Amino acid sequence: MQILPFYLLCDESGSMANDVDVLNHSLEELHNEISTNPTVADKTRFSLIGFSTDAQVLQPLADLSDIDEVPALSAGGLTSFGNAFRTLLRCIETDVAALKAEGHEVYRPVAFFMSDGIPTDDDWTQAYQELTASRYCPKIIAFGIGDAEESTIAQVANFRAFIQKRDGVSAAKALSEFAKSLTRSIVNSAISISADGGSDLKLAVDDNVPNFTTVSLDKL
Repeated sequence: MQILPFYLLCDESGSMANDVDVLNHSLEELHNEISTNPTVADKTRFSLIGFSTDAQVLQPLADLSDIDEVPALSAGGLTSFGNAFRTLLRCIETDVAALKAEGHEVYRPVAFFMSDGIPTDDDWTQAYQELTASRYCPKIIAFGIGDAEESTIAQVANFRAFIQKRDGVSAAKALSEFAKSLTRSIVNSAISISADGGSDLKLAVDDNVPNFTTVSLDKL
């Protein structure tokens, strides 16, 4: 069976305190939509990593139809990008090996990254370089809300990047649209795999997301 792993890396630093409930509700909706769609659940796997001062695997990679709910995010601490990327790399290496051992054909993983601030660890780029230089480098879609800087979000992404619109858009509204975009990407990518028999994955990520501005990755 062809499997497309999705990883969600969510900022859980203290600045997320006012908005984490919105994100948790959105993750409940994501779980409900995907877990009840056998075509999507069979072709995809989902993992949730929360990061602040440290990073934790809140939900190990799983078929969403096999779990009752996605663990809740919380808020507190600093914003260590480096710990997030190191944790993601370890997870991907372990998960891909396990899926292959089960006889699955594994597509290149996809990582959705969301932060509302500036990294507090100056050496995070080293961990990022180790991730992107690895054999299983994921396709990274990065979203920035709140105080996140466009240049940093563009530096994190290697596939697509988005920054919250500043005029009249709240972080809560942006987070809701972020989660909807993630859900669409999982659903539509799974449909793509099923439609062509898995011979050619067409990763279906939004070009534009409401309440966000698309960030160019071509600017130097």
